[in-house]
Amino acid sequence: MTNPVKESFNGESPPSPAAPGAREVPPPAALAAKVRTLSPSMTRSMQRVAEAVADDPAGCAALTVTGLAELTGTSEATVVRTARLLGYPGYRDLRLALAGLAAHQQSGRAPAITTDIAVDDPIGDVVAKLAYDEQQTLADTAAGLDTVQLGAAVAAASTARRIDIYGVGASSLVGMDLAQKLLRIGLIAHAHADPHLAVTNAVQLRSGDVAIAITHSGSTGDVIEPLRVAFDRGATTIAITGRPDGPVSQYADHILTTSTARESELRPAAMSSRTSQLLVIDCLFIGVAQRTYESAAPALAASYEALAHRHSPRTR
Repeated sequence: MTNPVKESFNGESPPSPAAPGAREVPPPAALAAKVRTLSPSMTRSMQRVAEAVADDPAGCAALTVTGLAELTGTSEATVVRTARLLGYPGYRDLRLALAGLAAHQQSGRAPAITTDIAVDDPIGDVVAKLAYDEQQTLADTAAGLDTVQLGAAVAAASTARRIDIYGVGASSLVGMDLAQKLLRIGLIAHAHADPHLAVTNAVQLRSGDVAIAITHSGSTGDVIEPLRVAFDRGATTIAITGRPDGPVSQYADHILTTSTARESELRPAAMSSRTSQLLVIDCLFIGVAQRTYESAAPALAASYEALAHRHSPRTR
């Protein structure tokens, strides 16, 4: 009798059709981005599988599920679980993505440039390395961003009575940027960097309001606390985070995932996370502006007009 469990591990079996409402299988180009984003939340054995497929897609594409398990010192079940966590229904689907990624790399590899910046690097090299890393961060964020979750966040913010935004450190700067954008299209939005004020304002929220928490780590207590209060008060809650499985997710109705870029001594997370956060809030803002265009356009025009004299040459 055929073992159905073993059969599900067979890399040669055809992929099963997606169930109604299932998410789309990530394109090959998104695989490396998914590994970078999700690897920190994986078990060590799953990390070995994820790192292997990201480092050598061509070699892993040639392996059966048993072969990849042996290569990484894990089990067939771990390989399948890793494939599913990365967004693929089964190992067969992951192998197809690996083959596609390998073909893409062979036809046009990314520039052979490291993003690690040394103390004695010439400034020209610093510019090149940072530019390349920023591009990769944006690409990774775009590839991993769940547009269904983004659409739901846009819908909630578009009709919100009030929008509160929480963030500390570098994330507070991103929060202030989002708040001023929303204010200029006529929405009531406030960014709170002070954790005490964030909580006291969250107490005033209710159903129909929106609270947005921005935390790269997903575990910043000063951001999670006001989001929890807003959640308990019935507001729609949104988390913008690089750790979608972090504590902040417990109180988030919608999660927008940012890229988890590599850190180095001279380029801490406060820099790498900011780029991806800015892309996400820009996507959120544009989505809201589209939905509220009839009121947003005149509000934006009025704000431009109010500031126009400040940008004109002064006459004496």
